[in-house]
Amino acid sequence: MRIIPAIDIIEGKCVRLSKGDYDTKKIYNENPLEVAKSFEAHGIQYLHLVDLDGAKSSRIVNYKVLEQIASKTSLKIDFGGGLKSYADLKIAFESGANQITGGSIAIKQPEVFKNWILQYGADKIILGADAMNEKVAISGWLEESNEEIIPFIQNYQKEGIQYVICTDISKDGMLEGPSFELYQRILEQTKHVKLIASGGISTFDELPKLAELGCEGTIIGKAIYEGRITLKQLENYIINK
Repeated sequence: MRIIPAIDIIEGKCVRLSKGDYDTKKIYNENPLEVAKSFEAHGIQYLHLVDLDGAKSSRIVNYKVLEQIASKTSLKIDFGGGLKSYADLKIAFESGANQITGGSIAIKQPEVFKNWILQYGADKIILGADAMNEKVAISGWLEESNEEIIPFIQNYQKEGIQYVICTDISKDGMLEGPSFELYQRILEQTKHVKLIASGGISTFDELPKLAELGCEGTIIGKAIYEGRITLKQLENYIINK
């Protein structure tokens, strides 16, 4: 299972929210590159980079942070937040993203998202399937759609989607443990999906459980920043897996 630390960006700074609520913003570091380099120094190869300003404004905003991290580390970055147009996608990939994550657009403009999969390939496009009460949440989690999470994933599998990041918003940033049951149901009902678990990771012991379920990767955010999971533990996990 791939270990994918998260860096969320507001105004160029590394922050974390609780349950996607912008009013709960906590700044952890004013230099995201410094954070990314510390991940790389511990053998981590992947990074989940989210442009929270972009998620709110519906266009890419913090691409300079992406460009800086991509050019000064060897991390493979998946980038999301506010990607709504071909121009945004072009900026993200030219700025060094290895993959991009599309969430709101997959609900609001499905034809555009399907074209992204065709144009860039399923290995480059991740479906962001963020859940609130098992319904898909969009627009930086500020809106809830009527789309149920598992059929939503199944429909995009028919379009070729392989990678899916699923965040249970009720768990995100709460350090109360991930949604094991939700992930289990998704994996049982969507064969061959590469599911990346996100939200609620609070202790190192949860990682082997997610791996055992069949998750392809897990995104870890606040647990790292709050010292619940150390980079040394993650380094050892990567070496020994």
